Amino acid sequence: MPMWTSLLVLSCILCAWTANATPAGKQFVFPSTTKYPLPNQGNVRAHDPNIVAYNNAFYMYKGGVHLPIHKAPALDGPWEMVGTVLDGPSIVEKGNSNRPWAPTTIERSGRFYCFYTVSSRSDRDSAIGVASSDNPEGGGWKDHGALINTQTGPRADVWPYTVSNAIDASYIEDQDTHKPYLLFGSFWHGIFQVPLADDLLSVEDEDHPDAKNLVYLPKRKRKPDEGSFMSYHEPYYYLWFSHGKCCHFDGDLPKAGQEYSIRVGRSRNMRGPFVDKDGVKLTEGGGSVIYGSNHGVTYAPGGLGVLPGNSSVPSDILYYHYLNASINLDEAYLGYSYLSYEDGWPSTTSNTSPQPRLSYHLLAVLLTGTLLWLCS
Repeated sequence: MPMWTSLLVLSCILCAWTANATPAGKQFVFPSTTKYPLPNQGNVRAHDPNIVAYNNAFYMYKGGVHLPIHKAPALDGPWEMVGTVLDGPSIVEKGNSNRPWAPTTIERSGRFYCFYTVSSRSDRDSAIGVASSDNPEGGGWKDHGALINTQTGPRADVWPYTVSNAIDASYIEDQDTHKPYLLFGSFWHGIFQVPLADDLLSVEDEDHPDAKNLVYLPKRKRKPDEGSFMSYHEPYYYLWFSHGKCCHFDGDLPKAGQEYSIRVGRSRNMRGPFVDKDGVKLTEGGGSVIYGSNHGVTYAPGGLGVLPGNSSVPSDILYYHYLNASINLDEAYLGYSYLSYEDGWPSTTSNTSPQPRLSYHLLAVLLTGTLLWLCS
C-alpha cells in the first residue's frame, strides 16, 4: 500500500478515535479549530516545563521528585535525564515538599537559580523556594528555602501574600537597569510581580514588598489565571499566562473554551499596566488568546515559557505543555511553536524556522485535522 494511502487510512482511524476519545469510558468531541498550528513535538512528557538554552544545549526543568532535569541538543530531543535540582525533599515544610512543581530556572552572572513551588492541589498554603548552582545539571545545587509564603510561614501576613497563592514563579529583568523581578500567583487574587534582592534569594524590602497586581478577574467567582511568564520583544514586554482548567479532568471536560489556553497582554513598562489586543487591561479580565486547543488532537495547552530568538533561530519560541487527545488526558507533553509579530502582537506559527523531525505517526496526526470531515 502506498505511504500516502496508509496515512489516509490511519488518519481516518485516528480521526474517529479522537472524536470519540473515552477517558473514564465517556465520549468527547475535542475542539477541531485550525486557527492555531499543531505543536512541534518535544517528544517528552512534561507538565509546566521550563527550558533554558545554554552552551549549545537545552535544559528542561519540570515538576516531579526532587525536580528532574533533562538535557537535549534540540527542542525535539532526544531528551536525557541529567539529574535533579534537589538531593531530597525541599527544606520548605509544606505540601509536596518531595515533589515540587512549576520550576523556573534562569542564569545570572554565571550562576543558575531555580525557583520552585511547594504546595498541594487547590491549597493556598504554598511557598516559592529557590535553589542555586554553578551548573545547570544535577549535583551542586543548594536549597535556600522559601522566599515567599502564603497562608502560613514567615511574612504570610504581609500584603499581597494575604490574598495570593505562592505558586508558579517566573523571572524577568528590566531591560535597562537589569533589576530582577519575580512573578507568581494562581486563582485567588491573580498574578503579582515583586522586585527581588540582588542576590535573588529574597524579595527586596521583605516587610514592604513593592508588589504590582498584573492579572486579575474582578467580576468572576472563579479566577483561573496562573502560570505567568514575561518576555521582551522590542519595544514591548509581554505578559503571558494560562487561563482555564489545566488537568485532572476526572472523566469530564469543561465547556469548550474553559480548558487551558495561552493568553497575553503587552506594555512598554514591565510593571504594567498590561492590555490585550482589544485594549482591555489584564487586571480587568483581559487577555488575548494566542494558542488554544486545536485540530481535535491538541487539548488544553498551557504551562508556558518563551525562548528569545538568536542568530541560529531568529524567531522567538513559545513552548508549553499540552494534552494529546488521541492518546489520553492523563499525560502532558512538551510542544512548541514559533512566534511572529504583527503591529507588535504575537501569533503562533509552526514553520518560520527549521522544523523538527516528523515521524510517521506525526504525519498521520497532521492529516487527522485536515481530513476530520471525512470521519463525520
